[in-house]
Amino acid sequence: MQQINNLAAKIDKFKSQINASVQRVVDSGWVVLGPEVKRFETAFAEYLQAGHCVSVANGTDAIELALKALGVADGDQVATVANAGMYTTTSVLAIGATPLFMDVDLDTHVVTLASVKQAIEAGAKAVVVTHLYGLAVPDIKAIAAYCAAHKVALLEDCAQAHGAERDGQRVGTFGDASSFSFYPTKNLGALGDGGAVVTNSAAIAQRVAQLRQYGWSSKYCVELAGARNSRLDEMQAAILSEFLPHLDEGNARRREIAQRYRTEIRHAEVSHAQDAGLASVAHLYVIKSSKRDALQQHLRQAQIASDVHYPIPDYKQPVFGEQFAGLSLANTEQLASLILTLPCYPEMSDAEVGNVIAAVNGWAA
Repeated sequence: MQQINNLAAKIDKFKSQINASVQRVVDSGWVVLGPEVKRFETAFAEYLQAGHCVSVANGTDAIELALKALGVADGDQVATVANAGMYTTTSVLAIGATPLFMDVDLDTHVVTLASVKQAIEAGAKAVVVTHLYGLAVPDIKAIAAYCAAHKVALLEDCAQAHGAERDGQRVGTFGDASSFSFYPTKNLGALGDGGAVVTNSAAIAQRVAQLRQYGWSSKYCVELAGARNSRLDEMQAAILSEFLPHLDEGNARRREIAQRYRTEIRHAEVSHAQDAGLASVAHLYVIKSSKRDALQQHLRQAQIASDVHYPIPDYKQPVFGEQFAGLSLANTEQLASLILTLPCYPEMSDAEVGNVIAAVNGWAA
């Protein structure tokens, strides 16, 4: 079976670097908030050309702690999209805030300036912009300027877009802060959980650093409420430091695969998003078909895995009951019924990519 991702292939490719980094941590005797964490935080901030990187336990914590550091409080409205797997919404709920859902563009699958304007007019205290599937949001500069002009905090969710650019500027540096996930299947993934908050504000970075460590201002002196234990461990930081220099190479390979899919998959029942160049790092390659379920079944029979990212809009999740029963976001709901993710990861061989293309083109819809 051709998988969506193949972590075993990645581990095999970098086995010597992984083993060396693990041994380095073991030999040091320092496993939490030590030199490896600092080394990675510094390197990742430099890669993004950002002022500060504060690592945390996972990407969801990164969103939650960033929102707290930005001043979002119980009862505030936080604008977010509803087509990104509930991750941001979960963080919004965790801090007692209320999600204000924005619709997305039908072609790019991401939020637009128009939707952000509507959300701010409706009272959003903060806006979370998700760079979905590896695409840097086309309107991100305009959104950042609009939020700043209206004194509304902007958080970039970059969990799927490590290294994506707009006009030479990497995502994660446009807003007041940004959140990253280092889940193993991400473009920059650890061999376990991990996340980070990135910001150009020393004050925000300081608050996140306290929030990840019990709210301490100094050891055992708790200054900030609502904090937790959310730390990237030394082992994962060391591994991420080994993977980071290869991120651009991996992203380039993902773009190559995406371009082959876009160029060579030719089927009347399948459509593609536009080529975004360096603005996309092709975390996921998502096609659309009105006969999505039939195509997925066909691919399964051809021994090719596929998935739907994501099948249920956040506001339709069972956790909300009837709370959003009157809400309908046309593009979000249409996309949920059409989208299908094909395998796309740097270790895929040209032959494997060709097999996926042949299987899709061979579908008798």
